[in-house]
Amino acid sequence: MVSSKEKNSIYNIRISTVAPAHISSKYRFQELSAIDLAMKLHYIRFVYYFRKIAFDGFTIIKIKETMCDWLNYACIPCGRFRRIDSGRPILKCNDTGVRIIEASCYLSLDEWLESKDDSRHKLLVPSNVIGPELSYSPLVMIQLTKFKCGATSVGMGWSHVLGDAFSAMGFIRLWGQVIAGHYPAQQIIMDRPIIMAQPQNEVTNIRSPNPNPNPNIELLSVKRVGPVGDLWSTSSNSKMETFSIYISMNELTRFRTKICQDKNGPQIPPFECICVMIWHCLGKIRQGLGSQVVTVCKSDLRNRTKGIITNKNQRIDVIKSDIPIVECTPMQLGYLMMNQVVDERNKIEEAMKSDDMLSDFLIYGVNLTFVDLSDVLFYDIEVRGQKPVYVNCFMDNIDDKGVVLILPTPKGCSDGRIVNITLQENEMVNLKKVLKNDWCIA
Repeated sequence: MVSSKEKNSIYNIRISTVAPAHISSKYRFQELSAIDLAMKLHYIRFVYYFRKIAFDGFTIIKIKETMCDWLNYACIPCGRFRRIDSGRPILKCNDTGVRIIEASCYLSLDEWLESKDDSRHKLLVPSNVIGPELSYSPLVMIQLTKFKCGATSVGMGWSHVLGDAFSAMGFIRLWGQVIAGHYPAQQIIMDRPIIMAQPQNEVTNIRSPNPNPNPNIELLSVKRVGPVGDLWSTSSNSKMETFSIYISMNELTRFRTKICQDKNGPQIPPFECICVMIWHCLGKIRQGLGSQVVTVCKSDLRNRTKGIITNKNQRIDVIKSDIPIVECTPMQLGYLMMNQVVDERNKIEEAMKSDDMLSDFLIYGVNLTFVDLSDVLFYDIEVRGQKPVYVNCFMDNIDDKGVVLILPTPKGCSDGRIVNITLQENEMVNLKKVLKNDWCIA
């Protein structure tokens, strides 16, 4: 829960819209892939914290001017959704722009970052979801918050339907390049071509997804919900809490020794070590209830193309244990993480296509979900030559089994990892106890 001190420290909130400086054709439409639409209920939130020097003397008018130039190269994130005759969503690249929130904070940046409450970051990033009016809902929102010391945070709410965290980082990093006067050779694009078409009539009667989906497609990584209609969000009765841990390289070495035991045997990489540790702890807490299957999301960096935003490069793997987790050793879980991985992306695409792309799915949190963001270049964004001193990231609109993000530290992965854990409140209390008792993590 956000403390009243931090919640009441945000004031002077103003909302506006920034659009590209140059308007493109009103007949440009972007089709979405099956995996894009499977991710449409999820959102990624980022907060970048900059010292005073980055935005000192940089007026809001000048900031918005740079944003207009930036968005000239990003007509797709500036678009709005429509529905074609079949009811399938399509993105109209109509240059409507991104929503901007300006705010002030009574606290200094150091006071803000000293807080132990990880929920505070949510106050500095827009909580936008798409809908209920698709044609008016921005896909990207940005919040600029000025601290009393002159420091500034940049919060971005990114609709996952556009692409994964690597795609979002490419988008926001482009702004920093434009501020420095470095303009890209081409626009940000998706992995499907933009089509030119006359606009169709707005579809208001949405056909419901098939209530009897293809029984031959067995999916462990997704949960069918809804139909949600034009409000791309779900409600949950579970109260979720977020908790961050810094794990140094020395601690990672200690974890690997404890998991692998035999230094001459197979070794588990850092990401998988962290997954094993948390999976094993939650197996004890949940006593076998919903803990034998986990989802792991990792990006395929080899097939990434610069300037393309996409969800296709993020693997959606499931790992299943045939015995209760509480009976497994950490090394047994490590073996599963390394050798018993099943990528379900193709099956998810089949399921979406069999229902004319109308299915509503949740992926993050359906099982305990680990997301490897340790290779995302969070700290490469520069504003007037200054890099952020800290970056926070979390997934929004997730299911109740929880999500674990593994992030780089401000000094890079050679310094260790930051682990952001989002779980139900009652589980978080128990997880902290088990982490302390079993792994000496306070």
